[in-house]
Amino acid sequence: MAHPTDQSGAKGEQMKIAMIGTGYVGLVSGVCFSDFGHDVICVDKNPDKITQLEQGIVPIYEPGLEELMVKNVTAGRLSFSGDLAAAVAGADAVFIAVGTPTRRGDGHADLTYVMAAAEEIAQALTGYAVVVTKSTVPLGTNRQVKQVIHKANPKAEFDVASNPEFLREGAAIDDFMHPDRVVVGVQNDRAAEVMNDIYRPLSLRDFPVMMTDLESAEMIKYAANAFLATKITFINEIAALCERVGADVKMVSKGMGMDGRIGDKFLHAGPGYGGSCFPKDTKALARIGQDHAMPMQLTETVIKVNDEVKRRMIDKVVDICGGNVNGKTIAVLGVTFKPNTDDMRDAPSLTIIPALVGGGAKVRVVDPQGRREGEALLPGVNWSEDAYKAAQNADAIVILTEWNEFRALDLKRLAKRMNAPTMADLRNIYAPKDVKRAGFTAYVSIGRAGFGV
Repeated sequence: MAHPTDQSGAKGEQMKIAMIGTGYVGLVSGVCFSDFGHDVICVDKNPDKITQLEQGIVPIYEPGLEELMVKNVTAGRLSFSGDLAAAVAGADAVFIAVGTPTRRGDGHADLTYVMAAAEEIAQALTGYAVVVTKSTVPLGTNRQVKQVIHKANPKAEFDVASNPEFLREGAAIDDFMHPDRVVVGVQNDRAAEVMNDIYRPLSLRDFPVMMTDLESAEMIKYAANAFLATKITFINEIAALCERVGADVKMVSKGMGMDGRIGDKFLHAGPGYGGSCFPKDTKALARIGQDHAMPMQLTETVIKVNDEVKRRMIDKVVDICGGNVNGKTIAVLGVTFKPNTDDMRDAPSLTIIPALVGGGAKVRVVDPQGRREGEALLPGVNWSEDAYKAAQNADAIVILTEWNEFRALDLKRLAKRMNAPTMADLRNIYAPKDVKRAGFTAYVSIGRAGFGV
């Protein structure tokens, strides 16, 4: 095998990797592995997506991804294909990175795509390879993958591994290149050696690569996401109490976060968690607990409270509009579940905006990246180019996503354009005194005192 210089500056053994699935996880992982110096083929059944990728067009918004992808394609380390068999043939490792959406009716993760990929991989294996599940999957899935491959091709020489991802949308490349840890579940030393070779560019720079058993790796992913969702939901519930007792949740969060046992991450009150991971993974963990007669009572409550948080945000907007949004024009700033992504999955906006439209409001929306998905998901709204155009003759402004361009708005300019200068700041971006000084007559946020309502 060749020995190129990887991105860490150290000599590493080039591995041949097939990445099955070019969604968020698969594409980011494939691009980053190629930047380590490995030979990577990303596979997808959608020919239009493959054509886009071959043209250097990234179908998702992730800062820095397009440039890194083009760099490694140009270097000859990264390619795209619709031919799974050709990609898998001769591969050292085959990563399964297909979708595992929540199954309707029972909350389970839908493993249809994972098992279908496993069957195809089985027929395409030409020598020893490690089949790695990168998708987030319930406990026991990797053993099921092993059974599926063995049944489809009894002569196949392979091992399975679990390698859950911990990427934050909007910061995925940095997370991949500078991880808190890499978790790998394996069953034997041979599979561990292959996985260590793949991640050697990270271990050489002292990033921890944790080897464990299959079930522990699967559980680490769910436990980590459920815990983070719990932190978010806890501070949102504390915020609701702060509003009743006159405390400031930003000060409460700061005071809590200074405790090293707690930390300050994920303690920012807002309109509830969303995205591709937390909603799906909390539901899946709750279902796993039910299936094993060990109810995840805390996680089940987190899911319930998070839904209530989103509905409580609707009440805030209605209240600032005088108790009725019928006929009111409302400018909504941000619809993606977080900044620096175009991901709309389970975003609070998908609960809040339809309720406002259903109440008779005329809703104008601004988002730097959300329109591509949002037009189909949010019927009945009008899209504006910027916050100032959206605010023209509006009766209220609602901040739903904390994009940087919404953090430094000219509040006086906004207030002068509005029919009724009122604001529901659901990300606590602005200080109430600054909003009032700019000419707003009413303001509400999360877990803090407002005015004029």
